[in-house]
Amino acid sequence: MLDIKSIPAFNDNYIWLIQNSDRRCAVVDPGDAAPVLAYLQQHELTLEAILITHHHHDHIGGIPELVRQFPTIDVVGPANEPVPTLTHPVEAGDQIHLFDEVFFVLGLEGHTLGHVGYVGDGKLFCGDTLFSAGCGRVFEGTMEQMHQSLSKLAALPEETEVYCAHEYTSSNLAFAMAVEPDNAQLQKYREEVNRLRAQNKPTLPTTIRREKWINPFLRVDEASVIKSVSNRTTQMDPVSIFTALREWKNEF
Repeated sequence: MLDIKSIPAFNDNYIWLIQNSDRRCAVVDPGDAAPVLAYLQQHELTLEAILITHHHHDHIGGIPELVRQFPTIDVVGPANEPVPTLTHPVEAGDQIHLFDEVFFVLGLEGHTLGHVGYVGDGKLFCGDTLFSAGCGRVFEGTMEQMHQSLSKLAALPEETEVYCAHEYTSSNLAFAMAVEPDNAQLQKYREEVNRLRAQNKPTLPTTIRREKWINPFLRVDEASVIKSVSNRTTQMDPVSIFTALREWKNEF
């Protein structure tokens, strides 16, 4: 079993650190090298790999400095995106070996065109595709691609732990409550999140099971969600419902 720690960066990013039992580790989406280097030094860890989900600067900005400090490091990331110093380009369907675990590469187009996720050891690192109670903005891909990517994630085993790249849960919950004010699971989760944030604790990881209960973007087939967007779209297919939700969230 791998041990996961969060390294906060910028306002609301999480750089996830994946540690094995003999003080070796990998980091996911290091937008800033400084907090990573400080953590490695404090805990006497050796960095062996960097996993990248997509090319946005707040996810890759720390790579050059980390490579300078650890010249033999394996930099894994999407083959179809401009990521500096990639040593190990991957695409959907590939497998990578991380310590003693195998991680599968998922194609998660939508937020960006080559966005990928990594799933293994019961854990999912999904960058900016799925957030707790929300999803990423659609910048480069299409609404249909984003919906397909989220459907892929919803099909994972329900106990899968979800490590998203941002602490957006509170603001996402405000939107989710506007969509499904009567969702009892959502009300309960909001109380839990408020308690965690009051103590300045992360709300992550979440699980696929929880997100299927509370995340409107994974609930586009639910009558309550469809009803909430019925004044925003005339089409009632899942992609149209998703599109109406995402556009509503953009202006929320």
